[in-house]
Amino acid sequence: MAENGPSGSAEQEGVLTRPTQAVILAGGRGTRLAPLTDSMPKPMVPFHGRPFLAYLIEHLREQGFTRVLLLLGYRAQQIQDYFTDGQQFGVQIDYSVTPEEDETGTRVRKARALLDPIFLLMYGDNYWPMPFAAMWDRFKRHDVAAMLTVYGNQDGFSRDNIQLDADGMIRLYDKSRTAEGLKGVDLGFMILCKEVVDLLADGNISFEATLYPQLAKRGQLLAFITEHRYYSITSPGKLPVMEQFLARRPAVLLDRDGVLNRKMPRAHYVCSWQDWQWLPGALSALRRLQVAGYRVIVVTNQAGVARGAMSEADLQAIHARMQQEVEAAGGKIDAIYTCPHGWDEGCACRKPKPGMLLQAQRDFHLDLSRVWYVGDDERDGLAADAAGCRFAMVTEHSSLEQVLDTIL
Repeated sequence: MAENGPSGSAEQEGVLTRPTQAVILAGGRGTRLAPLTDSMPKPMVPFHGRPFLAYLIEHLREQGFTRVLLLLGYRAQQIQDYFTDGQQFGVQIDYSVTPEEDETGTRVRKARALLDPIFLLMYGDNYWPMPFAAMWDRFKRHDVAAMLTVYGNQDGFSRDNIQLDADGMIRLYDKSRTAEGLKGVDLGFMILCKEVVDLLADGNISFEATLYPQLAKRGQLLAFITEHRYYSITSPGKLPVMEQFLARRPAVLLDRDGVLNRKMPRAHYVCSWQDWQWLPGALSALRRLQVAGYRVIVVTNQAGVARGAMSEADLQAIHARMQQEVEAAGGKIDAIYTCPHGWDEGCACRKPKPGMLLQAQRDFHLDLSRVWYVGDDERDGLAADAAGCRFAMVTEHSSLEQVLDTIL
């Protein structure tokens, strides 16, 4: 990794410097999207009046990338004419154009001279809200040549094609998705040392099918695991979901006890409506969110169910009354997620685990990197961090209404 590339900044005296170059594979024919792609390359498919590729480049800029290299093939000129040098998007854009029949590995190999010593490689048909600071922190703590983002696939969203070991190393990549012990899905969003490009053989080859197995065999392919749903434009059926995701309707996630209503003493619970007391300003804050066009989603631990202090029916009755009063005050709660399990049951939903936040993300197609979670204790903050949310805290000195002054 001591080799100097175009920026000459990947390694200085043994200290890795964060990469600023992103490379996007965007040259395929996109036949599954025909007839849309009969007249345009797949990355130019529009969403809300902008091509999909514009959203990717915007996200890269937000994550601190200053230079983008587009590996093009099919109808490359359309992309070049739209994005030009990238100035209007706040980045420098360069191009490597090769024949449209080139496979992904061939495109990367042909662009070798334009690559930085360490760079981010991604596909031009996937969107995932990448937390690059966390990715880079994980990569630089391991002596590896590459790190691949892997969707943990706990919800069975797609067919697994990755086998991981206990240390988070990828031991097998199976493009056929038929091997035993697979768990996880390759997303791309890969941090690479330029030297691995030399492992690509001559000929027209797939990047992932050729390189991943080699790196895994050498113990050089680290995984960055995420449970945040990813979105793609690989087939017509996925386009409406992408349209909804990229609409980015604002949303806020709220804890309940201590944020909306007064919290009971430890190990005591709001077991009926008679126990409920709205916190000052909570109803007006919910009305304010409704007027601002926000979805409001409540996420709450309710161990009182597991401890026998109340039933599921009791909890539902409380929430029905809560929603009635919110609507009467001009607000709206779009969904309520509860964890009824006990403290030691080991479920995936009880905060500080992020299970409920991730379920809300999937149900509403949220980009959690753009969503606030408002809670009142450390467990809420830990859950927000694990899910990739921003976090704000209600305290005795800062009500929900005052928090909204900061986040709206």
